[in-house]
Amino acid sequence: MWTTVGYAAGASLPLLAGAIVGVRWQPPQRLVASVLAFAAGALIVSASFELFEPAYEGGGAWRAGLSFAAGALVFVVADTWLDRRTSGSAAGLALLAGVTLDGIPENTALGVSLNSTASVALLVAVFVSNFPEALAGARSMLDRDRSPRFVIGVWGAATVLLGGAVFAGRYLFVGADPSTLAYPLAFAGGAVLASVIDTLAPEAFGDGGPAIALASAAGFVTGFLLSL
Repeated sequence: MWTTVGYAAGASLPLLAGAIVGVRWQPPQRLVASVLAFAAGALIVSASFELFEPAYEGGGAWRAGLSFAAGALVFVVADTWLDRRTSGSAAGLALLAGVTLDGIPENTALGVSLNSTASVALLVAVFVSNFPEALAGARSMLDRDRSPRFVIGVWGAATVLLGGAVFAGRYLFVGADPSTLAYPLAFAGGAVLASVIDTLAPEAFGDGGPAIALASAAGFVTGFLLSL
């Protein structure tokens, strides 16, 4: 129980913390880009070794592969629909919606992992990606004349939602055999990889330039070491 609480807090509270910091401080864009790039590298490792690999071992190539593809497809379709719906809208609200769309499969997978290996690597990757995205989103909302109370309130609501996703993954799949766990793990892996390529990597490169690849490499190595 307390492990689940700790993982839920570690994965979701960075959203609220990032919003609070964003309300009070404007960080350098290159710093935010570096953190996002680090998270992208770590998430690639997590999608590979913490999500897809156990799904493959527990469910086989077809089950894991199709679920992985389904996760990527669902993210791309939902993200494309979201981009069209928020075109011309406040960037901060669009980023909030994107973080939520990305965070639900990630946090659910974290909860699922607590039924087997309890992925520290995925927890760290989610932590370091949520904080800068919430910070940037909060700053964008303030720039569009949203009140600090409103900004913190909506990011707080997202924190509760994503924390609940960890509990859902943990307890909906409690006692499930490896072949059953293969479905949510591989699905989340596909969604995570799609989010890295679609959202984190382009955003980091756009603000940080080519040198940002070094931060991604550092994130990859850190994630790999944590996954051992």
